Amino acid sequence: MTIRPEPELGPEPGWTALTEEELDALARRYHDESHGEPLWVFAYGSLIWKPDFDAVDHRRASAYGWHRSFCLKMTRWRGSPEQPGLMMALERGGRCDGVIYRICDEDRHAQLRRMLYREVRFRENTGMARWVNVHTPAGKIKALTFWAGPTGERIASRLPLEEVAPILARACGHVGSCAEYLHNTVRHLEEFGIRDRNLWRLQQLVAEEIRAIHERAAREAVTDET
Repeated sequence: MTIRPEPELGPEPGWTALTEEELDALARRYHDESHGEPLWVFAYGSLIWKPDFDAVDHRRASAYGWHRSFCLKMTRWRGSPEQPGLMMALERGGRCDGVIYRICDEDRHAQLRRMLYREVRFRENTGMARWVNVHTPAGKIKALTFWAGPTGERIASRLPLEEVAPILARACGHVGSCAEYLHNTVRHLEEFGIRDRNLWRLQQLVAEEIRAIHERAAREAVTDET
């Protein structure tokens, strides 16, 4: 079990929430950049199983030149100051198979605003949204995605899976645990017939780590009793 009660601590230190006007401007920007064409969103993690916007179509898609990576250090949401976690993002290199969702055209601005509030919300994160070209059975499509190409001191880039697993096995915040997030992502990717070998291997390592934690705790409990 990796989920435990944790207090909500607010945003990461130093983050500044977007004003209503800034959020509207950001939504208008991506609305305008779609040039009236269908607006697709590329989902590779939680947006697959919790899109939080109204989609009228979806399909499998692959983003070449990107791969999933637990590289964003966090002390909130699914981590804490005492036990920091790692959030998934897209880093350069490789290939990422995911799902694209088409936002309904009738209230595109409102849908974008709602999605940006969930994914960005803070001024420090506005650079984490970008357009990427994805490949689908119907051809190449431009899609909006989030947390692609992050840089800065909060990035732990290209950590070996053996170092990531102990972090995910222990980190938990007020919205849930990192291990829960990984499990949900793997399970929903599987529903689309997508198998990311690194995620599958990581899930195995996290499960082994969690098992070891509980076995260690059980041994210590027996020792204390005796």
